[in-house]
Amino acid sequence: MVAWMNAEALAATLAGGEATFFSRSRGRLWKKGEESGNVLHVREARLDCDGDTILLVVDPAGPACHTGKRSCFFRTFPDGSEDDGPRGAPAAVVDRVAAVIESRRAATAERSYTRSLLDAGMTKILAKIAEEHGELAAELPAGPEAAIVHETADLLFHVLVGLAARNVPVAAVWNELERRFGVGGHEEKAARGRE
Repeated sequence: MVAWMNAEALAATLAGGEATFFSRSRGRLWKKGEESGNVLHVREARLDCDGDTILLVVDPAGPACHTGKRSCFFRTFPDGSEDDGPRGAPAAVVDRVAAVIESRRAATAERSYTRSLLDAGMTKILAKIAEEHGELAAELPAGPEAAIVHETADLLFHVLVGLAARNVPVAAVWNELERRFGVGGHEEKAARGRE
């Protein structure tokens, strides 16, 4: 989404950790989600090269757009057809899958494979992870690329179900990977006391 900030809105955003803007139509500060609950939790703020635009990197607590869409940019140009908005970085699909897995907690096990796995518990989830790991290991050495991609997706999905079952947010995994940048693998393992 795009919104306007003045100095007071920026200060409120940085102090409170939730995106706050200045609404020119309301003539006052407006915290995103103050009515809908769809707040934007700010992870970081960045400036563009000219220093006249601020990008907020956020964890949204719901759709960004007042229409209920994930993004305000859900219309393609020039034809005006609608979708869910820009896909973002290709890896962002993992966050989207994790969100769908979380939403399946409210589904019935008869209608949702994911819910049936969550209901079955960790033993079943671990068995599926082991099964998918074995299938990927069988394809990696010489299998066709399409089979490798398919089995990798299956394994990632079941790992995400395991994380959801333990209430571990996928963002925690991203943060750990980010922390490891610039650290050699041997050094990282030694820091954890492993060989």
